[in-house]
Amino acid sequence: MNDSIHICASSDCDCGMTRRDFLRMSALTGAAAASPLLFAGDAAAQNFKGDDQPVKIGYLPITDAAPLLVAHGRKLFEQQGLKVETPRLFRSWAQIIEAFVAGQVNVIHLLSPATLWVRYGSKFPAKVVAWNHVNGSALTVQNEINSVLELGGKTVAIPFWYSIHNILLQKILTANKLSVVTRARGAALKPNEVNLIVLAPSEMVSALATKSIAGYIVAEPFNAAAENAKIGKVLRFSGDVWKNHACCVTFLAERDLNDKPEWSQRVTNAIVNAQLWSRSNQVETAKLLAATGPNKYTPHNLQALTKVLATTDYSDYEKRRIVAHPAWNQRRIDFQPFPFASYTEELVRAIGQTKVEGDISFLAKLDPKFVARDLVDDRFVRKSIQAVGGPAKFGLPANLLRLEAIAV
Repeated sequence: MNDSIHICASSDCDCGMTRRDFLRMSALTGAAAASPLLFAGDAAAQNFKGDDQPVKIGYLPITDAAPLLVAHGRKLFEQQGLKVETPRLFRSWAQIIEAFVAGQVNVIHLLSPATLWVRYGSKFPAKVVAWNHVNGSALTVQNEINSVLELGGKTVAIPFWYSIHNILLQKILTANKLSVVTRARGAALKPNEVNLIVLAPSEMVSALATKSIAGYIVAEPFNAAAENAKIGKVLRFSGDVWKNHACCVTFLAERDLNDKPEWSQRVTNAIVNAQLWSRSNQVETAKLLAATGPNKYTPHNLQALTKVLATTDYSDYEKRRIVAHPAWNQRRIDFQPFPFASYTEELVRAIGQTKVEGDISFLAKLDPKFVARDLVDDRFVRKSIQAVGGPAKFGLPANLLRLEAIAV
């Protein structure tokens, strides 16, 4: 798929993953021939019993996991004829990937740039089958900081080097003529330098409160949590820099896509149905995810989750000019499953221009158009979207093509 790219710029849980974590993960290979796909609701669905493989979800307690958890909580996997186990909560990206590689879980959400490392860096055969959500992250800073320029000479935390957070933060800093460095916390910095450190999201709010960091960029609801506790404020929403960008995606092993296409299709169906429901039931989604919910999927309170998912105060951010592009008509977080090839292509280009620690030699070998075809398998999600009424149900163009808009 040859999507066009448009880029513009103006001057205006324990979720960390270290290099050491990555280096100790095993590389596995293998593939098999694909076979015909089936849908729930067709004649074959009456006989489909989910075979001998249950859905085993691995997730981190962030809003990125919402589609997987909603699908479980609303029994959408069972409606597809699938068996399903209780989702397993992990405290780090390293843990969830290791469990995925070992086959302990078989349906996970993962940072979109991290999928590049898993498939091409560690050479584990897995593919993106759908996006989990769009936007859903922000740059949060100490209350006394009022501009990006004021981050000069300070330390800012990211959740992981291979994250959209790192990519977008560096674009923001560069546009403001600030240089990215990576030094020990407390090291001397020049006025135009910003020190980036990797910090688990669960530690970010407390680090901001103690002023050991000047800010952080991360997934929700950690930004909303800082706002509600009045220890920090949002300086910029990630979706206001890269319009409707993916953050986390649904990742399946290639062996399942090839050996169990019926199963893979039905898993994707459930996730797409969950996203469609979540778009129209934001408060109910927050209640389902909250610590007070029936399944206690996350440790987060309903107030923070509702602030993110219901987004009733987004117009206030526009009035305060925190939102630079109101014409984009964004939501703080939204759900749509289709993995645009244009995004994957631009993601490859962007990560190549971003400072990333560790062995990045594999990145230089990646061709954006090849990766868009090879990393993503959109066969299943295309059928799932059609089954619920087509792209318009998610506000998507009928041809499932788009231009990427990046405006710092």
